[in-house]
Amino acid sequence: MQSGSKDYLLSLIREGKTMTFAEQLRLTVLLAVPAILAQFSSVMMQYIDTAMVGRLGANPSASIGLVATSTWIFAGFTMAVATGFSVQVAHRCGAGDFVGARQVLRQGLVSTLAVSSLFCILGVSISGALPVWLGGVPEINGDASAYFRIYSAFIPFGAVGYAANAMLQGSGNMKVPSILYVSMCVLDVILNYVFIYGCGMGVRGAALGTGLSELLTTAVSLWFVLCRSKELGIMGERGSFIPTAEIVSNAAGITGPMWLQNLVMRGAHVASTVIVAPLGPIAIAANAFAITAESFCYMPGYGLEEAATTLVGQSLGARRKEIARRFARITIWMAAIIMTLLAVAMFVFARQLMELLSSDPDVVALGARVLRIEAFAETFYAVSIVAYGACVGAGDTMVPTILNFAGMWVIRIGLAIFLTPRLGLVGYWIAMCIDLNVRGILFLGRIKGNGWMRKRLV
Repeated sequence: MQSGSKDYLLSLIREGKTMTFAEQLRLTVLLAVPAILAQFSSVMMQYIDTAMVGRLGANPSASIGLVATSTWIFAGFTMAVATGFSVQVAHRCGAGDFVGARQVLRQGLVSTLAVSSLFCILGVSISGALPVWLGGVPEINGDASAYFRIYSAFIPFGAVGYAANAMLQGSGNMKVPSILYVSMCVLDVILNYVFIYGCGMGVRGAALGTGLSELLTTAVSLWFVLCRSKELGIMGERGSFIPTAEIVSNAAGITGPMWLQNLVMRGAHVASTVIVAPLGPIAIAANAFAITAESFCYMPGYGLEEAATTLVGQSLGARRKEIARRFARITIWMAAIIMTLLAVAMFVFARQLMELLSSDPDVVALGARVLRIEAFAETFYAVSIVAYGACVGAGDTMVPTILNFAGMWVIRIGLAIFLTPRLGLVGYWIAMCIDLNVRGILFLGRIKGNGWMRKRLV
């Protein structure tokens, strides 16, 4: 095993050996860079989807923007199920228990498939009424309903693929998931072009192209994790796929608060959609495009969040709390520095970012204006993103959920109700900016204490 390699550095954690700051920093970079590239590909996929639909006009764009928060809610539930198992994989790999990690893998894939299938059925069932519930206007409701119906049909494929990749990341393998996410982005470009323009399907084509790209990528993810992964491959090994009480109970202890968090966060996004919807198609489209454009800024934060979850999880699995704390601090401050620099770029090039997504001058002007407001929130947004990932790696999900509830519902929605009728979309984004700064400060205080590292999963 080569000195300085990812496997060598991870072995230092698992074997209880001393790690210098330079070694911790190197391991963080080795895990974070592939994760950031994966986030970049995901963001590019959003840009491509949005830009392709944006060329069709404001109404098609608004139809996707109307149901976007609802797709996030469904995705959040299935991702939380997968996380309940991937954190256990990280802890077992940190403890050197690879047989136990493979046991978790089997049960995690089955459980994720079962739960995501239920959400698939629910999503298809409510797709017709959902746009009306969200306050959409008749000219966009038909496309919005069709988009959500097709999205829902592909939920099990995306969820199982996410679970496979999350458990690979928990084992310390960030490279393969990154390659797969980049491949999914390329497939999405090709298939979206074929269905949106070649087949003339418009909004429906965007949903179908994305769904098929997820299906194909999931097939490859499953092949790799089951057949090729050094830590998690189960070929030739006998073991049950039937969930057991211990593993499911541990997963529920992580997933339950994350489901509550999903309701808190995504429910607040739905409430935000209801607040923004009466402002009309221009505001709805500008809001959706600006959220997509902002992802250019926060994608490194989510990449470092994944690295923090893996590093903290493996460190605590090896019973090394001080190492876990240092990894949390390294990833948080790395994200804060990177996202601050990107916030400056977002402020300067806000209009150009919006022009990549829409040709409507009113949408571009309003979107650029709110993006410049959000630039002042990115530093503490980085802190909240990565601190949350560190807490998840420790199995600490309830207190972060409470912090997110306070930020989203008390600060953001409370201020938005007051500011949006008076200032329009600008008022909503001012409320968002204040929320993200306050939440970052609260998460920083959580990480400085010891309570987030108390839970034991192995």
